Amino acid sequence: MLKNDLFLRALNNETVERPPVWMMRQAGRYLPEFRALRDKYDFFTRCETPELAAEITVQPIRIVKPDAAILFSDILVVPRAMGIHVELKDNLGPIIPNPIRTMEDVNRTFVPDVHETLGYVFDAIKLTKEMLNDEVPLIGFAGSPWTIFCYAVEGKGTKSFDTAKGFCFSNPVAAHTLLQKITDTTILYLKEKVKAGCNAIQIFDSWGGMLSPVDYQEFSWKYINQIVEALADETKVIVFGKGCWFALGEMSKSKASALGVDWTCSARNARYLTGGNITLQGNFDPSRLLSPIPTIKKMVHEMIDEFGKDNYIVNLGHGILPNIPVDHAKAFVEAVKEYQK
Repeated sequence: MLKNDLFLRALNNETVERPPVWMMRQAGRYLPEFRALRDKYDFFTRCETPELAAEITVQPIRIVKPDAAILFSDILVVPRAMGIHVELKDNLGPIIPNPIRTMEDVNRTFVPDVHETLGYVFDAIKLTKEMLNDEVPLIGFAGSPWTIFCYAVEGKGTKSFDTAKGFCFSNPVAAHTLLQKITDTTILYLKEKVKAGCNAIQIFDSWGGMLSPVDYQEFSWKYINQIVEALADETKVIVFGKGCWFALGEMSKSKASALGVDWTCSARNARYLTGGNITLQGNFDPSRLLSPIPTIKKMVHEMIDEFGKDNYIVNLGHGILPNIPVDHAKAFVEAVKEYQK
């Protein structure tokens, strides 16, 4: 029995005394304890060693004390499992030395046995659950098929992903074949995450906002929705699409339990676009955590007033930045816990 189930109650559309709070990338670079492990072990070693992944996951629960933990991992473990070689280089981010550019490249990828290729993630979940000792729920996650596709085709992060988009438009059969393979793998992966102990799942569509509304429906949302449909009877699913405010109406008709909102979409617009019924999550600008602590607390209280305390999960509009002082992250969480309507 969870000691703090506020996060799950919000996902269930229950009336709550205050909204729950957690932060995307809360297990990460702003914490000195995380940096100490980063300096000793390379990125994929941390992801693939259950003891390290579990320790990193619980660090913010001990230090910042949010209402939910999110498993330390990476969206790019999925393409690695599919036979796509991924490297992580300092100051450059993820690099795929041999990006996918032809149907032959697509055919070389495969839908893997997730137990063989991603078993270390499921082991990390089980160990994390032991360490959490039912204090708070555990969130598992995956990147959207479109976001994974962007890295696989572009070969690296860019500002526009023009190569990935161009591949879709010039070679749609190959593009849809790859997107479906990523979708099938992700469904298998997330179902096993739930079996291993995750209490909810979040899908990150980091690059959905690169697409026009029409192209978003074809190349991103229809694949995300497949994942939502496959998981909705087994767990709560949150969909977060950065820059995808234009799709909130369509998303709200799905079986998703909550929708993430970035800082470019106001609470009023998000409620209007989604019909006012579905739980929303967000949308504090991560850079605003550099504001003075009294300002952070004031803005958090105003944000809750705007969204309303029910059907709402307090979060950032994207991942926490590495240069945020820990005291400011704590203040963000404390502001929510201090909130009284």
